[in-house]
Amino acid sequence: AYFTLQVIYARRKYKISPPETRGHPEFERIFRAQVNCSEYFPIFVSLLWVAGIFFHQGVAAVCGLLYLYARFKYFQGYAVAAQGRLGPLYASARLLWLLLGLAVAGLLAHFLLP
Repeated sequence: AYFTLQVIYARRKYKISPPETRGHPEFERIFRAQVNCSEYFPIFVSLLWVAGIFFHQGVAAVCGLLYLYARFKYFQGYAVAAQGRLGPLYASARLLWLLLGLAVAGLLAHFLLP
C-alpha cells in the first residue's frame, strides 16, 4: 500500500493522470519500482506461506521481514536513481531463494520423512 500511495503522490506532484505511465523521470522510476514490487509479491507470499507451514514459522517470519525491508530500500533507491535499486534488489533476490530453499526442505521433510 505504501508503494501505491507513493505513485499517487507522484502523479499529483507531476500532474500525470491515470492511465498515463510516462512523464517526469522521477515519476517513471517511482511507478516502475511499484510495479516491480507488485510483480514479485505473489511469489514472496507463496514462498513465505509454504516455508512457514512446512519449515518453521519463526525462520520464515524473519526472512519475510528482511525481504520486506530490502524491498522498501529497493523502492527508496529506485526513486532516487535507477542504480540505487541494485543492492537491495540482490538482497531481496537472495532472500527469495532462501525462502524457496526453506519451503523445499520443509516439503521434502514433511512428505519423505516418517
